[in-house]
Amino acid sequence: MFRKVLAMVLVVIMVATVLGACGQKTNTEPNATDNPGNSTAVTTKDIINFVAGEEPKTLDPGINNSLDGGIYILHAFEGLTKVGKDGKTTAGMAKSWDISTDGTKYTFHLRDDVQWSDGKPVTAQDFEYAWKRALDPKVASEYAYQLYYLKNGEEYNMSETPDFKGKKATAADVGVKAVDEKTLEVTLKAPTSYFLDLTNFPTYMPIRKDIVDQYKDKWTQEPSSYVSNGAFKMSKWEHNSQIVFVKNDNYWDKDAITLKEIHWKLMNDQGAALNAFDTGEIDASYDLVPPEEMKNLVSEGKLKIFDKLGTYFLDFNVKKAPLDNVKVRKALNLALDRKQMVDVVTKAGEKPAVGFVPFSIPGATDGKDFRTEIENNSFLPETANITEAKKLLAEAGYPDGKGFPELEIMYNNTGTHKQIMEAVQEQWKQNLGITIKVSGMEWKVLQATRHEKNYTVSRDGWIGDYNDPMTFMDMWKSNSGNNNTNWANAEYDQLITTAQGSMDQKVRMDAMHKAEKILMDEMPIAPIYFYTTRLLIDPKWQDVQATVICRDERFT
Repeated sequence: MFRKVLAMVLVVIMVATVLGACGQKTNTEPNATDNPGNSTAVTTKDIINFVAGEEPKTLDPGINNSLDGGIYILHAFEGLTKVGKDGKTTAGMAKSWDISTDGTKYTFHLRDDVQWSDGKPVTAQDFEYAWKRALDPKVASEYAYQLYYLKNGEEYNMSETPDFKGKKATAADVGVKAVDEKTLEVTLKAPTSYFLDLTNFPTYMPIRKDIVDQYKDKWTQEPSSYVSNGAFKMSKWEHNSQIVFVKNDNYWDKDAITLKEIHWKLMNDQGAALNAFDTGEIDASYDLVPPEEMKNLVSEGKLKIFDKLGTYFLDFNVKKAPLDNVKVRKALNLALDRKQMVDVVTKAGEKPAVGFVPFSIPGATDGKDFRTEIENNSFLPETANITEAKKLLAEAGYPDGKGFPELEIMYNNTGTHKQIMEAVQEQWKQNLGITIKVSGMEWKVLQATRHEKNYTVSRDGWIGDYNDPMTFMDMWKSNSGNNNTNWANAEYDQLITTAQGSMDQKVRMDAMHKAEKILMDEMPIAPIYFYTTRLLIDPKWQDVQATVICRDERFT
């Protein structure tokens, strides 16, 4: 049965689908007098101008942890597997694989004809190098924990961490080995039901050691050194203006790729993006749409809105007063009116976040998803519970907000983040009597500040890497590179370890339900809403519009 939700490595894969396997060979070009959706005039268009975000922090598959960076990477690189047009994991660089009876050993067999963009063959050694590099503690990849499924992956990554209690390991101990140029042997520390889905995630992409050795950390910054193995390769990077990708003629499945060029326009302003769309400068924009324009754009057939596997939330730095007090964190959570936020501010059909794991991820019960398969699955109210919030704040020593220090919320200057943060600021002022400062900054600056934990409250968001609750739950383990809150809970860690090591769905889901309850009891975060995707796209790309959402059964 076809999956109900987006089975994705990142939601950005939907964009990759537009330009890759799900794309069509022809596109409908509307006549001036026709309804765009009913046009019969056909033309071939092989260049698309697309806005996916602003200047990326990095295009390194082993280091990137941002959505926009992942968009570019997934066009330039391909893993052992890839996501097919039906949303299911299918063969990529590997033509086949064998799995041991106990589920802990995978042997991947690479295709004979896979090449890098410079014509050199893609080898099993490229995968072994890339995975061990991402785990290397000196590289400090924030996504290294995504490779902890490998035997001794965590032990190697944490080998230079003084307070790590486990047995330390070296790179040679990690469970990935190139048997020969075309055979990769992977040993997991425990059976993992979704491991194949992980192998099409950016951190699992291959990287050339000779390129990194020659160019060091600059290897991703110029077309001449950004050697890739996917459907496209970089031909130009005009910083803060555009990145140009062209079709990679050395890609093994090049005949399925109909586009010749992708011009990634680097923008972060909604109004500017819409103006560029209206004037024909861009063909499509990802999630950069002014809320007040959405209704008209949908009616005109230019805007598609559909569910996304993701959660928009705030990080609390729990080592900074007064956020080191759980009652304060709970008061801040209860004082938020999430329904008003999505109805009045964002206006794109988002659902108020009543927990951290979004709807539509399958649970252990047939026909039910993780979010709804148990009773008491809503940890937060959709509207503010001001009475309880004020009570908790008073118990924390701040009756009616008196004596409460001014908090600063950091956010990146993109999309509706400013409006959302100002709404949070106003709600906390009205409902709790506390003063909030909001500070906007460049995306790269926010990422670095958040990772260094040099903040009090920060905007954050998470898009599912694969279709399992674990993609939302493992990031809050104490050793996760994406846990920027300073929060740690030993019981939570153990529950996630249990869920990661079991093939029994009931055991796994049970452990993750308990873990989510702990997370929501201690509230190092403030979930606000579950994402939707807003794809602004010219009607002349009507065929592409239909295939963008090919992973959702409502549009098949």
